[in-house]
Amino acid sequence: MKFPKLLQDKLETRKLSNALRSIQPQTKLIDFASNDYLGFSKNEAIFKNVHHYLMTKRLTHNGATGSRLLSGNHEVYFEAESYIANFHQSEAALIYNSGYDANVGFFSAVPQRNDIILYDEFSHASIRDGIQMSLSKAYKFKHNDLVDLEKLLQRFSTTNTEIYIVTESVFSMDGDSPEMEKLVAICQQYDALLVVDEAHALGVFGNEHKSKGEGLVQQYQLQDKVFARIITFGKALGCHGAAILGNHSLKEYLINFSRSLIYTTALSPHAVATILLAYKELAKSEKRIQKLVENSIFFNSIVSPKHCMTQFQSSIKSIVIPGNEKVKQIATYLQDKGFDVKPILSPTVPIGQERLRFCLHTYNSKKEIQQVVSLLLLKL
Repeated sequence: MKFPKLLQDKLETRKLSNALRSIQPQTKLIDFASNDYLGFSKNEAIFKNVHHYLMTKRLTHNGATGSRLLSGNHEVYFEAESYIANFHQSEAALIYNSGYDANVGFFSAVPQRNDIILYDEFSHASIRDGIQMSLSKAYKFKHNDLVDLEKLLQRFSTTNTEIYIVTESVFSMDGDSPEMEKLVAICQQYDALLVVDEAHALGVFGNEHKSKGEGLVQQYQLQDKVFARIITFGKALGCHGAAILGNHSLKEYLINFSRSLIYTTALSPHAVATILLAYKELAKSEKRIQKLVENSIFFNSIVSPKHCMTQFQSSIKSIVIPGNEKVKQIATYLQDKGFDVKPILSPTVPIGQERLRFCLHTYNSKKEIQQVVSLLLLKL
């Protein structure tokens, strides 16, 4: 069967730069790679509670049977969206099949022709893909640089159009965060609409007095000043799917114009029930979240800032090791020693910013963290 030469050439280029991706089987190594921050993906209580919930409601369907606008809008959706909205102190929540679907569905539908989108240069690929599908005009600002953002706002503030400012509360590659309170103040000053992706903050950050993992926006009590939040469930919640949080008008608009919601089969009752029961487990996980914070502080205490890109209390720690070949070699060395640590290669990150990305979990012991860091430092 013929394969196009241009496509083959692109594959060969990836091979030559030692950047060819492949799908590997799961390992039984000590986990420093997954986004399962709270261990919910393996939580037996959630698994059993989901089964009991479905049996109680006599929901034995394997699939949703269609789009939510046709036959797929089963009763679990209503309960889950209501619970999520209350948990996040939002007027409304709308569940999507994935975080990618949510971002593409939001940015391709909400900003209109001639609107302005100002987005952090390190925004996730799903955000940038959604922006590319939009009819609006988009400009990036330097990573977490509010001075650069304000320069752009001054440039466009005289235009008679909506301005959307887009960021993440925890960035997936560096584990760092914007200055949320200052960012919100700037948005208010320029009458801009703030959109925050909270994928890596859910289950990690929350109310500082009694955190339930509500996210960084709620940690600073800014939920009433953010136009939209994207919450994904494939990280700390240990399942699949996402939700967009906002007011009732935003939810109604997305139901009518967001193509990634309208033209796809809905999640099954089992998938949505898993989201709901994972949230209920999260609501009583204060001790788990505190353990995660302690692991983050411990990691920061034994890794010099000259090696670790950020000293934030997120669960993501990045050690920059320039060059695809070198970072892959060190990752293989750690894997051979029993630790699942993944290399992040260019072009996923810029050339020269290749790194090992450590993801911390509640089930990582301080001994394991100390061991893997000690092995790493021997190679740096």
